[in-house]
Order: sequence, then structure tokens, then C-alpha cells
Amino acid sequence: MAPDHAEGFLNLVKEAKKRIKEEGFRDIKKKLDAREKLTLVDTREDAEWARGHIPGAIHLGKGIIERDIEKTVPDKDSVIVLYCGGGFRSALAADNLQKMGYRNVISMDGGWRGWTEAGFPVIKD
Repeated sequence: MAPDHAEGFLNLVKEAKKRIKEEGFRDIKKKLDAREKLTLVDTREDAEWARGHIPGAIHLGKGIIERDIEKTVPDKDSVIVLYCGGGFRSALAADNLQKMGYRNVISMDGGWRGWTEAGFPVIKD
């Protein structure tokens, strides 16, 4: 299921996942359909975002999210749902946002791949 990632990266993700909250992409879809108040953040690279993203998402790639999150989402009690390709980079980003004081961060397990394979709506620019 997981792409061929390096062992060191996978160990980093495994440790981060012990400290964060994850919810499956189907659960996040239900929250969005119910219009729950949350900020959906795509943490993928610029080229990935340009190929398509989830409706309502904002883009703060993994390389800049820590730098820009406080300007974008200043309320540290806000519900923030992060997604990436499969849930690894978003887990790392969620761990860092929690270290920055954000209290309601969720990493979307299954990520973009799960979302699109389920046939859920996407935006393609």
C-alpha cells in the first residue's frame, strides 16, 4: 500500500503518528458534508496541488506550513485537517503544528489517494 519510502522517513512518521490524531478520509468527507467548522489544508507539493485538490482546501505545502500557519489560521483552537498523498507528510506536519501550540489538528489517513480512489469530488485547475 505505502510507496517505497526510506526506513528513516517511515520511522519518523511512525513516531509522529503516536502523538497525533488521525481520521480516515471517509470520516473527513462526512465532516465536510455536515459543514463542520474546520480548515482543510493540503500539505502536498505545488505541482501535486496544481494537478488537483479537495474542494474547500487551502494549500500550505509541507515545506512552508510551519512558517505560514499562524498567519493563515491564527486561532490555535481551530480544527485543522491536514492531508497529503497518503497520510505520511500530513502526519509529520500535524506533529509540528501541535508542537507550535495547535490543539485540534487531524491528519487525514488515506490522503489524496484514498479520496480520489473513492471517487470523491476534486477540483482540477
